[in-house]
Amino acid sequence: MKHTVKLGLLAVLMVVLGTACKKSDRSATTGWAYNDQKWGGFEKLDYEGQITGPNLVLIEGGTFAMGVTGQDVTFEWDNVPRRVTVSSFYMDETEVANIDYREYVFYTNRVFGETYPTVWRATLPDTLVWREELAFNEPMVETYFRHPSYDDYPVVGVNWKQAEDYCKWRTDRVNNMLLVERGILNPNAEEKDADNFNTGSYLFGQYEGNVKKNLKDQSTGGERPVRFEDGILLPAYRLPTEAEWEYAALALQGNQVSKKDEIISDRRIYPWNGASPRYKRRDKHQGKMLANYKIGGGDYMGIAGKLNDKASFPQAVRQGWPNDFGLYNMAGNVNEWTMDIYRPMTSETLRDPDNHDLNPFRGNRFTQLQRDEDGNPIEKDSLGRLQREPEIDSIVAERENYKKVDLVNYKDGDTDSEVQYLYGETSLINEKSRVIKGGSWADRLYWLSPGTRRYKDEDKADKTIGFRCAMQRVGSSAGNEDTGGHEFGQKTKSPKRRFK
Repeated sequence: MKHTVKLGLLAVLMVVLGTACKKSDRSATTGWAYNDQKWGGFEKLDYEGQITGPNLVLIEGGTFAMGVTGQDVTFEWDNVPRRVTVSSFYMDETEVANIDYREYVFYTNRVFGETYPTVWRATLPDTLVWREELAFNEPMVETYFRHPSYDDYPVVGVNWKQAEDYCKWRTDRVNNMLLVERGILNPNAEEKDADNFNTGSYLFGQYEGNVKKNLKDQSTGGERPVRFEDGILLPAYRLPTEAEWEYAALALQGNQVSKKDEIISDRRIYPWNGASPRYKRRDKHQGKMLANYKIGGGDYMGIAGKLNDKASFPQAVRQGWPNDFGLYNMAGNVNEWTMDIYRPMTSETLRDPDNHDLNPFRGNRFTQLQRDEDGNPIEKDSLGRLQREPEIDSIVAERENYKKVDLVNYKDGDTDSEVQYLYGETSLINEKSRVIKGGSWADRLYWLSPGTRRYKDEDKADKTIGFRCAMQRVGSSAGNEDTGGHEFGQKTKSPKRRFK
């Protein structure tokens, strides 16, 4: 009888526990409950997946032949075809426009202009890039960046360093807006100097902001600020790598024979099919130009009454046809900065064991947060940013996967290599040479092929160079509709999440 009562009580207890704490609300490996203060308060999110930030398009990664796709008419041999894989990422639908960059300049002036005017001035594009010794372009010096007629035209005169700084600023502004939309922070138009929203400073507790209502803390029952583990804040905006840019420009998914097969019917020389820059389908658009470029000597836009690309200089960022990823002007209009340091040999040799065929990139300089003796990040700087430094050599020496902090010259000009680039003597290649891609309104058709490569020093600007931003995709490579945890080939019903 006693055993029956005990078994009955145990059964009731198990039913109660099972009702209060479903299997999905408990650890699969320890059985402890999630999101319950009584059980310790360890949190597990019902996460829907990474949202798509403003102006971004998901580029589903994959394998492709990176390198020159047409005849190497310059005989540079600086992009020998090789098969690589690019992980999924996000890319701006358009080049960054004048109105977008002016918003950045305005914000920087409002926050830092009074105390740190040099910080604001450093954001300004070089409008003098429009000047030519034997051409009358002076009106563009005065109007192109500031006049509303050019609001939706790509910003130019911005060097690589300025483009990088814009990406960092955009990361913070978007994440700040996400916290405002979630009802966590109130908008704050009174930010000054170090008291401005910075993603890193916020996550490490060095910026509080105008709090509206923080998240519930499951371990204490009180409130807490947002953590990185909450999945609310987006990864950093950045420039795309050369491999990402080239992959996104080609958009070979448009030539996929079937969604069921891993077969691409045709390679591409340009971001469209065929060798012609004109629209080929037999409809009202037949014969129209697919890109803004220099058709021939002295011909930038055709004749009056029948203008072909309708632009003697850059055109609006959404003018023309997008490629099969939905990206505009991945050929022509303006060249675009990428993250990579330029070197003539992209693969060294296909048999080189150090030739990385997954997300290839040259330009790594590994850094770490500056920390105090207790291991906490030191106080943010006067601009409100966490301070970083190169990784310590003693730590790197213990690593197995890398042995150097600065890998710009890895096996190509460093002490372990016989290759030397004598800048100013035999070459214009140095540690500041950044890859530019895509061709521009002032370039011939050859440079519009995504496989072609050129370079520019990172601290120099040009009237033919702009940029667009990218962002890493975290989680499922196929997007939020394919989040894993289901049978092979079966899609989940989680909605696509976009920035509001």
